[in-house]
Amino acid sequence: MLLNFKHILTVLLILGGLFAPRGLVAQQIPATALGESQEVSDAFLESFYEALKQKSIENYALAITALEKAQKESGGNLQADAIVFFEFAKNQIKLKQYTQAEINLQKVLRQEPKNQDVLETLYDLYYLTREYNKAIVLVENLIAFDQDYKEDLANLYHRTKQYKKALVLLDELDTSWGESVYRNTLRTQIYNVTGNRVAAISNAEKKVLKNPANAREYLSLIYLYSEEGNTKKAYQTAKELLNNNPKNELVHLALYKFYLDDGAIKDAIASMKKVFRSSEIEKESQYRVLGDFLKFVNINPQYEADLEAVAQVFSKENNGQVFQKIGDYYVSKGKKEIALSFYEKGITGDSDNFSLLKNTILLQIDFNRFEDAKRLSESSLEIFPAQPLLYLLNGIANNKLQNFKAAVTVLETGMDYLLDDAQLEKDFYEQLSTAYSGKGDATKAASYATKAEAIQISN
Repeated sequence: MLLNFKHILTVLLILGGLFAPRGLVAQQIPATALGESQEVSDAFLESFYEALKQKSIENYALAITALEKAQKESGGNLQADAIVFFEFAKNQIKLKQYTQAEINLQKVLRQEPKNQDVLETLYDLYYLTREYNKAIVLVENLIAFDQDYKEDLANLYHRTKQYKKALVLLDELDTSWGESVYRNTLRTQIYNVTGNRVAAISNAEKKVLKNPANAREYLSLIYLYSEEGNTKKAYQTAKELLNNNPKNELVHLALYKFYLDDGAIKDAIASMKKVFRSSEIEKESQYRVLGDFLKFVNINPQYEADLEAVAQVFSKENNGQVFQKIGDYYVSKGKKEIALSFYEKGITGDSDNFSLLKNTILLQIDFNRFEDAKRLSESSLEIFPAQPLLYLLNGIANNKLQNFKAAVTVLETGMDYLLDDAQLEKDFYEQLSTAYSGKGDATKAASYATKAEAIQISN
């Protein structure tokens, strides 16, 4: 039995290789009188259907085998061959056989030079293989089908270092379509690559004039002025934004630094606190400001009291990273008891932060809070069962509490996780010696003490 073949390419492209009943495939091919040369056999459809089925279940090699059989059964039908070549290419792309896929797609295009699906597939292939100059030719053809491809073309100009062409096209698109985040980002990338700060600043200034209510545009301009070393203009722009929008919180990301440089300490601290309280400002930015605040307080310890106020701002979130930073500051100042209080606050909201856990347990042991250290190290081992330091700290706490049997058990378990750390190994031996001595086993205690003494730690 022979079936007519007109429009089969369009139909099977719509099917897209999805699993579909053979009867449905056959029904989609209209019966027309195109002559024997444009008809295909049941055998061709059977093999082609098998290829679609195998592709749908990701058996791409088997799909190619079925397509090879279908090609032999096409009877030289050019349209049938085009469909097969297209399917060959799609499976070859999945198998990363990119060169052969390109050859087959080009074969299809010789028969169907304006076929959008094939053009798009070849474009995707060129983009995937980073053959951007070839991709540009494809995109120029695809623009006739979809104007959105103009943005792709601008991106390709950027990737092929045709920066002037990219900027001209971006400006044209902004004029026609209005601005977009994507195009603004691409333009900024081009300015950064080319080092054209003058153009970048000019562009940012135009955006501020065009949209003075947009704080982000102001911040971009402030950033560019700062990068250029024009602190005066950056400061003026920040104050202009604040005057235009007194309730804007984002401006304080820039203002606090200018206030510090200007010696306006109260204003700087007030701006920092606004950053910390803001729901508009992302956490990473707040952490950066906190880092600057801690550096400032380190040089100006008279403002330490303000750290408490900062901690209160973040306390509702139980943010371990914030409390750790503040705790680290107090450790650097030798105020370990205050540091411990911040570390412990941080643990309640960040119990899987190993660095924070370690610092907390070490200070608990320093302040003879051995029961707390034992409990925290035990719970920490449930999260980090392969960290030898936690076994050591738990062993120390148990030794201090005279739980010698528990200390031996945990220390001997922890020894299994030791790598090449001579100091840690020495500490384990010393604690095991203490534990066995506490149990009354003088022989083992002496043995571990000897092992500890044998480890020489070079300074």
